Amino acid sequence: MPEETLQHRRRRMLGRDPDEGHRAATPLELLFDLTFVVAFGTAANSLSHALVEDHVVAGIVGFAFATFGISWAWINFTWFASAYDTDDWIYRLTTMLQMVGVLVFAFGLPPMFESIHHGDTLDNDVMVWGYVVMRVAMLAQWWRASRHDAGRRQVHAVYGVSIVASQVLWCVLAIVDLPVTTTFVAMMVPFLIEVSGPYVAERRYGGPPWHPHHIAERYGLMVIIALGEGMIGTMAALTPFTEDGLTLEVALLALAGTALTFGMWWTYFVLPHAEILTYRRQRSFVWGYGHMPLFGAIVAVGAGLHAAAYYVDHHSDLTRVATVLTVAVPLGIYTLGLYLFYALISWSADPFHLLLMAVTVVLLVAPVLMAASGAGLITCLLVLSLTPWVTVLGYETVGHRHNAEVLAALRS
Repeated sequence: MPEETLQHRRRRMLGRDPDEGHRAATPLELLFDLTFVVAFGTAANSLSHALVEDHVVAGIVGFAFATFGISWAWINFTWFASAYDTDDWIYRLTTMLQMVGVLVFAFGLPPMFESIHHGDTLDNDVMVWGYVVMRVAMLAQWWRASRHDAGRRQVHAVYGVSIVASQVLWCVLAIVDLPVTTTFVAMMVPFLIEVSGPYVAERRYGGPPWHPHHIAERYGLMVIIALGEGMIGTMAALTPFTEDGLTLEVALLALAGTALTFGMWWTYFVLPHAEILTYRRQRSFVWGYGHMPLFGAIVAVGAGLHAAAYYVDHHSDLTRVATVLTVAVPLGIYTLGLYLFYALISWSADPFHLLLMAVTVVLLVAPVLMAASGAGLITCLLVLSLTPWVTVLGYETVGHRHNAEVLAALRS
């Protein structure tokens, strides 16, 4: 057995081979992702509480902000790790520090949600300090890479400057008490700085040596983590029925939640993510950051199912129609957004997708109308769970041909 597999001694960060064979997610990356299970779970729980208390606008705004922060932190680490994961003791301890930052960030999510509805100012202090911990660790990683990988120092400098500049502004906004609306408007400045760093580094200087298949696998794992909120929401919806044992209602509700989650999983993984990144590396920016609304929508579906659980247990201020909308709206954003995402990253268009999207819209609207006419919530959720299966059926019967054409064009 090679010595490097026995001792995690200090190694130089020279960049991983982007064509390395059999590259897969490491145990450390999977452990790191567990902190984001906590973060997404906290955000989903806060959203569901805001929804059932009929603080819909505040809940949506808070969740959008939380999703951006969570996704951005994960994306930054993931692309760096794909390029420079040395798995030595320094890298491991720095990653542990980032995990602490994620948990601190998650701890600050509930007061942030509360402040949007009740306060005059945005209470995001704890979130920002969690980000500071993450960013200090990330800066240390980029500095270390810059020392060892001299040929890419311009890339490292761009990332480092954008991280420092944006983090300083985030801290200023946390310290200065501004009205909630003013704070969100002012946040556009550090947000644009955050986005510009990776864009300039990739487009102008070639970016770090990330591995396309590894990146695609990492994002797929994060999608599965997000889908886990759907299963948690399903179990929450089943909880009020525990005293009745296994009944038809329990079975149908379990079927609805599982079918909904499984259908979303199926639709995501038919896209040729790794192949697009392999043959068209210049599309990585849109691909990487285009996942952020998808992550948020998937988690929000789970929050909607949790809101449905509160409705079933008579602990919700929402009407039946509004409760159905808490699932239908994020599901629509995910399903229809996936079509747009595919068109953008594949640079292709298929008229058949228009038909599938039209049928999808019908299945999204129908449960809302059914709820308005007096249909039971479980019946509405069952119909809603058919939505992603329109895409599944369309792909397996006809749509796979378009996917084959996209792959052929990429490989040519």
